[in-house]
Amino acid sequence: MTLLESLKISMDEPAKAFALKGVDEKIYTLENFKEAKVLVLIFMCNHCPYVKAVWQRLIDLQERFEARDVRFVGINANAANANYEDDSFENMQKEFVERKMNFSYLIDADQKVSREYEAQCTPDVFAYDEQRKLAYHGRIDDSWKDESKVTKQELAEAIEVILRGEKVSELQHPSMGCSIKWVA
Repeated sequence: MTLLESLKISMDEPAKAFALKGVDEKIYTLENFKEAKVLVLIFMCNHCPYVKAVWQRLIDLQERFEARDVRFVGINANAANANYEDDSFENMQKEFVERKMNFSYLIDADQKVSREYEAQCTPDVFAYDEQRKLAYHGRIDDSWKDESKVTKQELAEAIEVILRGEKVSELQHPSMGCSIKWVA
């Protein structure tokens, strides 16, 4: 396991188009989430301990903000790598059911979308405003390992700022996690 941090990406970058299959076998594009005031894309996978530690927090955040038109979308960035069977499409479907996920979980089978977004680690979190301009690219909170030690919920705070139509401070702590397992 190689620990990496998310890259520094310029705010206001537009969301990049995608067409990815969800665990429900449907194809999803940005258009599917056009009604969302905030769109949060999380590049993730099944096997990473950093993702496992925050998975329930992501579900809780989606529940907290759903009525305010915030949509979370998980994108499995490792799906194409046969060395990590836990990240297979079938295992994504199992995780979705077992964790009672309340947000879409998509497979990036050829990893093109992950590369276009310059995702580096799992989880790598991107929050877009209503115009689909990047407004936040950072960590979920200040204690990935132990939720009881969280003192600052950075993603939730950023979502609140975006919903108010304000600019999120560019002083953002990068997300960190396992390196994405790129297929050569």
